[in-house]
Amino acid sequence: MSKFKLHALNNDFNWTDQVGPFKQISDAQAASWNGDGYFLYKNAFSADLLDKLIETFDRIDLQTEAFLETNGGQFGISRANQLTFTKHIVERSALAKAFTLEATFAGLCSDLLDDNARLYWDQIVYKKPGNPEDFPWHQDNGYSFVTPQNYLTCWVALTDATIDNGCPWVMPGVHKRGTLKHWLTDLGLQCLDNSDGAVAVEAKAGDIVVFSSLTPHRTGPNLTEDTRKAYICQYGYDDAQVITREGEYLKQTNPQRQYRIL
Repeated sequence: MSKFKLHALNNDFNWTDQVGPFKQISDAQAASWNGDGYFLYKNAFSADLLDKLIETFDRIDLQTEAFLETNGGQFGISRANQLTFTKHIVERSALAKAFTLEATFAGLCSDLLDDNARLYWDQIVYKKPGNPEDFPWHQDNGYSFVTPQNYLTCWVALTDATIDNGCPWVMPGVHKRGTLKHWLTDLGLQCLDNSDGAVAVEAKAGDIVVFSSLTPHRTGPNLTEDTRKAYICQYGYDDAQVITREGEYLKQTNPQRQYRIL
């Protein structure tokens, strides 16, 4: 791995291991979280629930594609017919909001954060067929610097996620350093320039790839004929704040999309 630098705001970070007893996760999963910054939580959701979510999310993604087509084919890190990110789904779908309040997420938050956790961010991410590009190595906390720096990302596989269609890859152990310095590329922010030591995390539909906001990750190309679909639900501490470029601290308590879940 290349040598990397810390984010300018990351000057006092100390990783704290989670210790049991645990409500939702196993001791092995806790050990992976503490040591590697991620684990795979299998068979979290039923096929029937996933079908309902996909039906709703597909309609929303069509709206995103239409928006991109009228804006030159790209907006932010979304690119028409290649890779789409659609945020704040809970403001548009009662089904999505109910899903973010599922007992599985509450249990994960209790074990990995605390009992006062709240939803911080949610988005659907569709990687379209024939997309030959990786999405760059980044930490979620590299896009918006949140304090406390460590929050919980639940990458829900709506369809099977494989190496061939763009499953997540993670860089184990780096989360303990806190937020890294990122740089801008044509595809998004990046914090690592090679993949030495990376681990592919393939997931079946209904599995959750659980990782820290500080775990560097990327997704590979989709070389298949089908769209790889994921719903990302992120949870943070009750007192979480975003530090803006101007140095302002913004508390993350929007009642429409940043509600407590326990």
